[in-house]
Amino acid sequence: MVRHLRAEANAGRMLPFVIEYQGRLVGQLTVAGITWGSMCSGHIGYWVDQSVAGRGVMPTAVALVVDHCFRSVGLHRVEVCIRPENTPSRRVVEKLGFREEGLRPRYLHIDGGWRDHLVFALTAEEVPEGLLTRWHQRRSGNSPKDTPRNTA
Repeated sequence: MVRHLRAEANAGRMLPFVIEYQGRLVGQLTVAGITWGSMCSGHIGYWVDQSVAGRGVMPTAVALVVDHCFRSVGLHRVEVCIRPENTPSRRVVEKLGFREEGLRPRYLHIDGGWRDHLVFALTAEEVPEGLLTRWHQRRSGNSPKDTPRNTA
């Protein structure tokens, strides 16, 4: 697996990351399927140890990686495809404000069968302030979306 990740990274098609929390390995996040040219996009996959789930570890990791992809790597769009029944993973993209784009029927072969996936996406224009900044604003309740506007 490591050899494959390294080869794909060296070819510019993948960005593999490990996630550490309090000094121990608790997850992994990969930007894969990186496509250049007129598309400039990739898709994100992730997992996190159940012992740290719900602590903001994964949304923070995804936000950091998306910012890296948009600001340093030069991608324009990132997608996350999630099985509809995977509520914890769906919460990650919902917390970060990814846009739901629809269902991909029988998208990936998992556990012996072709499984449907919901597609969530973001483009660089949707987070000009950066996704990490938006995530911190939402966590603190200071999101412009959550702030009442003066209409007088």
